Parts: sequence; structure tokens; C-alpha cells
Amino acid sequence: MTRHRSAFLGIVFLAAFGCLLSGVALASEPTVEVYAAGSLRQAMTAMAQAFEKTAGIAVKTTFGPSGVLRERIEKGERPDMLASADFSSPQTLHKAGLAWQTVLFTRNKLCATGRDSLGLTPDTVLARLLDPAVRLGTSTPKADPAGDYAWKMFELAETVKPGSAKLLSAKADMIVGGPNNSAPVNGKHPVAAAFADGKVDMFLGYCSANLPQTVPGLVQVHLPPALSVQADYGLALLKNASPDARLFALFILSLDGQKILAEHGFAPVALP
Repeated sequence: MTRHRSAFLGIVFLAAFGCLLSGVALASEPTVEVYAAGSLRQAMTAMAQAFEKTAGIAVKTTFGPSGVLRERIEKGERPDMLASADFSSPQTLHKAGLAWQTVLFTRNKLCATGRDSLGLTPDTVLARLLDPAVRLGTSTPKADPAGDYAWKMFELAETVKPGSAKLLSAKADMIVGGPNNSAPVNGKHPVAAAFADGKVDMFLGYCSANLPQTVPGLVQVHLPPALSVQADYGLALLKNASPDARLFALFILSLDGQKILAEHGFAPVALP
């Protein structure tokens, strides 16, 4: 079964829940608690606000690296859902009996961001990454899917230029995405702070982040086809999820939710 079909079946499944809920009275102050990948901060906040406006149900959000959030759930925390930047984290919860099946709800891609002076283009990305003088930043593998995607790109680089994977994994500085390096630094996002402080010259992260919008002197480029890495985002309702949470999950997969994701740089999976 393809993940696209999985997304469709997920919509049908959640829609069935919506029908079952039509006769259920809502609590006086219903709240849905969502754990979501940090890359979803703006999009998820916008979806939560739109959902609250239309359904009258508040959504409480907690953002962080998907792997770290998964571990918090494994240790006993119980939000209603996990919106992850990968499939692995929510599927791990499903296999442990803590969550229902994972549904594909959006996609992202890995992009390279660097200083203007590097002359970054899709064709020059690999050469710049391999330049010993260029300091490279990434997210943290295992704790954050963005780090796993960066290492997957290193493996692809190996097929283009042998020796690349070892060199890139050795020079990569994991500046964000771990349990202890994801908080703002002097009011700035950790990656923005790393550029400002001169710690990195390039960063491999999600295209949706679009760092040049907020950090002057940077340029973001897509990776060439041979190095392209796609990120499939998975959504899972926990077994303790409230009826209101199921309604919010349906909203995320609806036309309105998918449009909001598209507006924030994600690739929707459920638009006609």
C-alpha cells in the first residue's frame, strides 16, 4: 500500500470517527493536546487557531525534535497526538501499543542554506559541503529526523563522489535537534544563532524553514536530484486521544488544513 493511499484511508478512517462523534456533547472547555515537530511550529499554530475558530475547541501545542517527543511519550506523558517529521517515531508508538496507525499528512524536503559568499546553487552544493574551509551544521540524528535526513543525504553523496559520506559525517556539527540544544539562544533560533556567531557557514535542514527570510546574508537552495531527500511527516493519535483530538486530526487532513500547510512551505498530500 502506498503512503498516498494510506493518507486517503486515514481520511476515511478519521471521517468515520467524525460521524460517530456527531451526537457526542463537547466538554465545557475542551482542549486538544498536540506534540509536534519543531519544523511545524508556524503551520501547526495556524491550523490550531483556525480549528479553534471554527470548532470552538482549543489546541495546546508542544514543539520539539520528534524523537525527543516520542521518548517523552514512551516515558509516560500522554498528549492526544504526535505530529512527527518522520514515520518512524509515531510507528514506534503504534508498535508499543501507545498509538493508532500512522497517517501521512504532509511532506517536506531537505535544503542547503549557506552564506551568500559561498555562491550556492544546486550544482555547487556538494563541492561547497566538501570544502574543508566550510563549516557545516546539521540537526541531531535519532533525536531529530532532520538529522537522519542529513545523514541520508551523506549516503547519497557517497554514490556521487566516493569518500563523501565519511568526510561529511565527520565534519557535521550537530547544532540543533537534540534534547539539550533546541532552545533559543539569546532569543534566536539555534541555527540562526550559529550563523550569527560564525559557528557554521552551511546548514542542512528543511526547505520549509526558509532561513533567509529571517536571517540576512543567507541563501537557500534545493539539493540536486542525485542528493534529494524527501521527508514524509506522520500523524498518530494516541490510544487515549479524546474525541476532540480526532476531529482536529480530521481538520489537519482536510482541504483547509492542507492549504495551511502549503502556505507554510510544506507539500500537501490531500489536496485535489
